[in-house]
Amino acid sequence: MARAVTSALIGPRTMEQLHAQLACGDRVLSGELLDRIDEIVASGRTIRPADAHAVNPALGPASRRR
Repeated sequence: MARAVTSALIGPRTMEQLHAQLACGDRVLSGELLDRIDEIVASGRTIRPADAHAVNPALGPASRRR
């Protein structure tokens, strides 16, 4: 019988990786960078059609990141 992956574990593998990721928690992206990201993919847009059923309230017009 073939083994299958039933879930993916996403996150740091070592304490050093964890500390490096935690250090980025207070990083603020500039308005210029956020505008560039929005040019590529508009905020709140569903990229993968299979995910269209999942509605994230954080992406609603009243609570977008800006």
